[in-house]
Amino acid sequence: MKEKTNKEELIDKELEILAPGVSDAEETDVDRAWNKVWSRMNEQATVISLKPDRQLFIRSRLIRVAAAILVLIGLGTTAIYIGNSDALIKTIIASTGDDQKNQAVSLPDGSSIILNRNTRLSYKSNFGKRSRQVSLSGEAFFEITADASKPFTIDAGKASVKVVGTSFNVITDNVDSAVEVFVTSGKVMLTDNSGIRDITLEPGDVGTMDSKHAQKTLNQNPNYMSWNTGKLNYDGQSLEIVFRDLKRVYNMDIKADDPAILSNRWTSPIDIQSRDTIIRLICTSFNLSYTKDGNVYHLSKE
Repeated sequence: MKEKTNKEELIDKELEILAPGVSDAEETDVDRAWNKVWSRMNEQATVISLKPDRQLFIRSRLIRVAAAILVLIGLGTTAIYIGNSDALIKTIIASTGDDQKNQAVSLPDGSSIILNRNTRLSYKSNFGKRSRQVSLSGEAFFEITADASKPFTIDAGKASVKVVGTSFNVITDNVDSAVEVFVTSGKVMLTDNSGIRDITLEPGDVGTMDSKHAQKTLNQNPNYMSWNTGKLNYDGQSLEIVFRDLKRVYNMDIKADDPAILSNRWTSPIDIQSRDTIIRLICTSFNLSYTKDGNVYHLSKE
């Protein structure tokens, strides 16, 4: 048998790998077999060369898909963030203590509020953007800038107060444990928390509202706003009324050891005077003496 050349041996090896059975033929057309092997090798090389490109293509697609998912997640997160933006809105609080009064508060819409003692006012940092709403505990005088598109609302605990533009005084818990409103200008609507009962108040009206009762009367007290001005005027009112006003205006707690003291009549004005000066004037006028126990003045006959 003729000895195979190197080319023929190479062909036989490649045939075993790429074209099994061809090398077993008794007679082999070397050129034809070589061409066949060469063609197979080229095809294989092409397939092999395409694999990295295919991998790159798939990787590129995955990257684009991942990027799209991240964008969607980002948009979703932003939507959630925007939807819950109220969580970022702060509550602004203004308050006064036992010996503080006439604290002025200016709101973003130009409205102004003056707080009496032991009063707490709160509102949101986005006040005026969509609505004008505050919460009040205690007593305050309001001067509200008119805005018909955004009525001004006060949550007064047991009732709510709604206005457009006006000035008025609010007490969230008066001696009868009711919300009390005194109007100096404009119109005010006082409504109970159920929304069933309401009172429309005009200048000079005092309205009271609790869970069971609603009432409107004309103010007869010339010293209603004295807590703000510090000035008290009297024309023969009893000391019982004077002591009540002094408690509200000057935070003076006056007790009469003898109830008969309360029937005395007072006719002098009290105009931004010190507590000790006021109590001495009263004692001198009615031949009384006093002792002081903490913040309480005790009056007795001499």
